[in-house]
Amino acid sequence: MAHYLVSARAKAGRLDELEDELRRGAFADLQPFGREVNRCLSAARVAEDGMSTWEEEDYCRPPLVQERAAVLDDYFDEIAVERVEQGKGWARIEGLPRLFPQAT
Repeated sequence: MAHYLVSARAKAGRLDELEDELRRGAFADLQPFGREVNRCLSAARVAEDGMSTWEEEDYCRPPLVQERAAVLDDYFDEIAVERVEQGKGWARIEGLPRLFPQAT
């Protein structure tokens, strides 16, 4: 398994819909990644440059190919990944404001 620090630019006008989908757990049943993408996006942060960022576990090559096709490409552009050790990505971004402050 690999972990990645993901950065992506949110598409204009799409974050409210994404937040609603996350609250409903709309992606949780997507196999094999739905629960992970729902958890990670709910905890995503906003970097100083306005990019959304989160750490995500993924098994695909190229990274996030399934997640992009099913979810991420609908809500984000400029998606980039950096391989990190588990938890190190979250540690790097923990002080940033939450993308969805009301998310649990």
